Amino acid sequence: MKKRKFPSAQTILLVIAAFVALLTWIIPSGKYDSLIYNKSDNTFSLDSKGKISQIPANQKSLDELSIKIPLKNFTNGAIYKPISIPNTFEKVEANPQGFFEFVQSPVKGIIEASDVIFLVLFIGGLIGIMNLTGAFDAGIFWLSDVLKGREYLLIIFTTTLIAIGGTTFGLAEETLAFIPILIPVFIAAKYDAMVGIACIFLGSSVGSMCSTTNPFATIIASDSAGINWTTGIYGRIIMFCICTTISIIYILRYAKRIKNDPTKSIIFDQKEEIEKLFGSNKENIQSKLTLRLRIILFIFTASFIIMVIGVSMLDWWFTEMASVFFVGAIGIGFVAKIKENDFVNAFSNGAGELLSVAFIIGIARGVSILMKDGCISDTVLYNTSAITEGMNKGVFVNTLFFIYNGLSFFIPSSSGMAVLSMPIMSPLADTVGIGRETIVNSYLYGMGIFGFINPTGMILATLGIVKIGFDKWLKFVWPLVVVLVLISMVFLTLSVY
Repeated sequence: MKKRKFPSAQTILLVIAAFVALLTWIIPSGKYDSLIYNKSDNTFSLDSKGKISQIPANQKSLDELSIKIPLKNFTNGAIYKPISIPNTFEKVEANPQGFFEFVQSPVKGIIEASDVIFLVLFIGGLIGIMNLTGAFDAGIFWLSDVLKGREYLLIIFTTTLIAIGGTTFGLAEETLAFIPILIPVFIAAKYDAMVGIACIFLGSSVGSMCSTTNPFATIIASDSAGINWTTGIYGRIIMFCICTTISIIYILRYAKRIKNDPTKSIIFDQKEEIEKLFGSNKENIQSKLTLRLRIILFIFTASFIIMVIGVSMLDWWFTEMASVFFVGAIGIGFVAKIKENDFVNAFSNGAGELLSVAFIIGIARGVSILMKDGCISDTVLYNTSAITEGMNKGVFVNTLFFIYNGLSFFIPSSSGMAVLSMPIMSPLADTVGIGRETIVNSYLYGMGIFGFINPTGMILATLGIVKIGFDKWLKFVWPLVVVLVLISMVFLTLSVY
């Protein structure tokens, strides 16, 4: 009897999209009023049940709306998205999403997520050019020689550096760029691709979960809760150190096991397929790094360094990042003296290799569009906030932690979750008698941990690049998720007593 395969990432997301469309027929539609700051004329736009009006941008307006957020958080650009206004939830006319909305959602998602998709395609193009030059193979051959006997350092350094990027400036979607580059390095070090995915994705996820200065999580959530982002930072630093260390140990244990016995690999049945996709071209490999190949590798590496600097210091986003990789590909083409026709073909083929990932990103965004158009996100938020009324401190904070686990399925964006939920959830801290930073922590840890396995987040796009099934990822990561959930619950409980 033929073994039934686990569905592809695209199929999983389409099933989820169909489920969400069905929910819009079951869950009553509802909306909070929202407020956004207009820098051009220094006013607030108030959206009340679809009617938009302009009101003065001053503290009095915020106080009248029961928004406990300092005005400066709006005027200095810290809060740049529409925020939900407490105590304004009302049911609205139902807008259930039918068959036509369902089939249109992936297309709408691809259009809305075009910035991320183009970044992925340009990364693929750059990888295609690199593969044509042979610099990748030569560099990996050299690196595997340097790390011989100390390959574990690759795991420690990669996970730590990416986690630091996640906790400081919100390194998340950008890690998709590192996967095609680092997976061959891990394979050359006699690990499997799962180790590489774990170092990159878990590093980013743990960093984002334990955000310290991440503007897309801690800072915007604290601003939306009306507190200074430094409140509670020492606890987050401790959690970052603990969770990152546990994650590295977890990856090291798995890596050691599969290095001693490759058949213990969760993806052993895909070994040949993945090595063919990412492994070195042994027939044409150049073991010697010539001056030209060194220059090519320098341009390649510099592209990623420039990307990180631009995102963290120059307020760059996907357009600028994609442009850097495009310029890098052209520079490598000149140095390698690649003919124009060969360059176009290699770039197009490289981008084509990641086209399936682009569809995953688009379908996932389409799920969010169905929820938004069906007006059920605010209803879910309103009902979950009501659950915690009258609870004891310890029960309250842990319930909120699990609520954020569930909410992140519907709202996978960290900044989107912060501005939508914090004005509603943070006042609950005052009624229970705890600090609002605890609400921020519940949001960070709840959303962060579910992000490890959230199919509407980045994990399916990440796995899609390496063609690893979601079922195999769940098998690999679930023990770590359980451990981090327990640690988060203990930390949150201790923080309120």
